[in-house]
Amino acid sequence: MERKKKWLLYALITTVTWGIWGAFSEIPEKHGFPSTLVYVVWAITMIPCALVALHNIHWKLDTHWKPVVLSLIVGILGSGGQLLLFQALRQGPAYIIFPIISLAPIVTVIMSAAILKEKVAFISRIGIILAFVSIVCFSISGNSGDRVQGYGWLILALIVFACWGVQAFVLKVANNYAPDAESIFVYEAIASLLFIPIALLMTDFSQPINCSFSGPYASFLIQILNSAGALALVYAMRYGKAIVVSPLTDALSPVITVILSLIIYATVPPIWQIIGIVSAITCIFILSKE
Repeated sequence: MERKKKWLLYALITTVTWGIWGAFSEIPEKHGFPSTLVYVVWAITMIPCALVALHNIHWKLDTHWKPVVLSLIVGILGSGGQLLLFQALRQGPAYIIFPIISLAPIVTVIMSAAILKEKVAFISRIGIILAFVSIVCFSISGNSGDRVQGYGWLILALIVFACWGVQAFVLKVANNYAPDAESIFVYEAIASLLFIPIALLMTDFSQPINCSFSGPYASFLIQILNSAGALALVYAMRYGKAIVVSPLTDALSPVITVILSLIIYATVPPIWQIIGIVSAITCIFILSKE
């Protein structure tokens, strides 16, 4: 396969796995398994994916300091942002928080264009714009009943927005220095495991915790999709441009989620999500030519 097309294949793998993950991700928490413990399970699911990555490079992990540091930063930004998101959702309204963080690719696009000097054709710029239109459409929510405690949640949401936007940029930079994409993912997995103690401290163990199949076991099956998508994203960033990959994956994965939700839960998507689906599909058609 041509190198310039590899990024698209891996980006599509990321969108499919994240889309399926998104459709089922709320199940464990709705059945009494705390989101902080979901994080712990997710970090653990990074281990088998990291072992697959190590196998692909014949267990020869890169140890050069620059890619190691950059890869750890990728993991820290992603994992730290996730834990901050949990805290923000405890205090603030999800219908405001999620639209804020969903626009994180804006940071990636700006940094990639300004620092890495990434450029795309005019038609591809239209595709990127359509990706952001799709992201905004999927972020719209009519729910205004969430409880609000002060405005600390807004600061946390903005920090998560910055963390995840910078994370994708650093991931691309790490790929520019690392001899292989697999080593980057392994260090990213290590960083996610380092945050497990913090997630456990954030967990309220005084409340009942579901330890049946619908709790940790279902969470593992769901979160392994998240980790597999993260591994594919590392490859997508290696072969593609961050200015394209980041908005594309964030725009397309909700399409899969909405379609699955339509099939499983028999829900009809509102008009703005239909617009988002059309924008995302048009976006992938345009960017596939990049």
